[in-house]
Amino acid sequence: MLKHTLKQLLVNLLIVCSITAASAEEVVRKAANNQAFSLDQAISYALANNPDVQIATERIGQADAQLGEALSAFYPQISAKVGYQHSNNPVQVFSMAVAQRQFDPASINSINSPGYRQNFRPEIIGKLSLFRGGQDYYQSKAAELGIAVAELEHAAIRNSLVEMVTATYYGYLAAIEAHKVANDSITAVTSELDQTRKQYAAGTALKADVLSLEVKLAEAQENQIRAANGIELALVSAKTLLGLATEENFSLTAPATLPVPVVSTSFTELLNQALAQRPEIQAATKQVEISERQIRGEQGAYLPRADAFVSYGQDSQDPGFSSSQDNVTAGVSVEMDLFSGLNTKNRVSAAERKAAQARETERKTRLNIEQEVKTAHLKLQEALARLRVTEASVSAADEALRLVNEQRRADTVTVTRYLEAEAARNKAHANTITAHYDALTAETALKQAIGELNQ
Repeated sequence: MLKHTLKQLLVNLLIVCSITAASAEEVVRKAANNQAFSLDQAISYALANNPDVQIATERIGQADAQLGEALSAFYPQISAKVGYQHSNNPVQVFSMAVAQRQFDPASINSINSPGYRQNFRPEIIGKLSLFRGGQDYYQSKAAELGIAVAELEHAAIRNSLVEMVTATYYGYLAAIEAHKVANDSITAVTSELDQTRKQYAAGTALKADVLSLEVKLAEAQENQIRAANGIELALVSAKTLLGLATEENFSLTAPATLPVPVVSTSFTELLNQALAQRPEIQAATKQVEISERQIRGEQGAYLPRADAFVSYGQDSQDPGFSSSQDNVTAGVSVEMDLFSGLNTKNRVSAAERKAAQARETERKTRLNIEQEVKTAHLKLQEALARLRVTEASVSAADEALRLVNEQRRADTVTVTRYLEAEAARNKAHANTITAHYDALTAETALKQAIGELNQ
């Protein structure tokens, strides 16, 4: 009875623990699915979880392993093997008997008909490459540069990822402002449409006025749908960049204050900074160096190759090992290809073509960076100009709303006119905020173009 009771208590305890653990996991899951990210938090999360960054990290590990593989050529290679032979070939049998230390003068009488004999040979073989025309050396140097290239590609991905997260973040906030403007526009147009319909029913307005306002309302509703869809698309894009699944819920929080970008550096200075900092151009330069070392490595096949070797083992008719039958063989071998069917020549030619391709890739990368810096510089200047214009329009819209408000208090304007002025003021403010977001996005694009975001 006591045993049954203890068993039941243990089962209940396990059930409670399971429910508690499940509840804790659910709380953690819900907390993870309801995260609110600021821009800095979103960037940090993306750098830690984006699949492209993880892939680039693995490539660095692969490059490091390839370097280890290249350096292994400078170390001795040791192997063990066991051989077995069974033969009645007089030459083979005679060789086996001598190697097994079992040859005696009487064996000469049966040299032509020795019968069958078997031989077990366990042995350990060591080999060391002494010279391979510099092939191992240049391959190891190319592998070292390969690690540098992988690290630069990793930096380039981080640089680009920060720019994309920032652009998506400001795009999301701009879409929210556009949605607010669309809602305000719908409110104002709906109010005016209702009043015009009443006037049309009373015979003081035209049917064309009603139809025009209905078209205007449809346009405002279309803008609202487009803005709402823009918000969802921005969130989906942000989820992909942050490495979150589609079903996970999260939000982006607007900053308390927005810094104002400035252009204080000339294009020439920005371009020089980009050519010195962008990981892409550095990686392209490293690829040229790699290809040059690969050419030297392939050319080494024209030179002789020298290897040292040593073998320790025994020959016996039985699998067991005996030190009385062991033997050691050591030596050095030198070989050189006199004719390889033009294989070496074609490999060198292929490496030279690859080097030419790497140089052209470097030139193309340089040109692309110049274009990116110029484009980003011009777009930032344009965005700042738009920001100044929208800020001026805000002052005008505020003043217009103030005047309409005074007229409304004097009952000289309709409520619809007041709503229109208020909607215009809201739109001007929203346009200013959107222009500010665009300017910050353009500034980030310029920083990405000069390779500053990865620092």
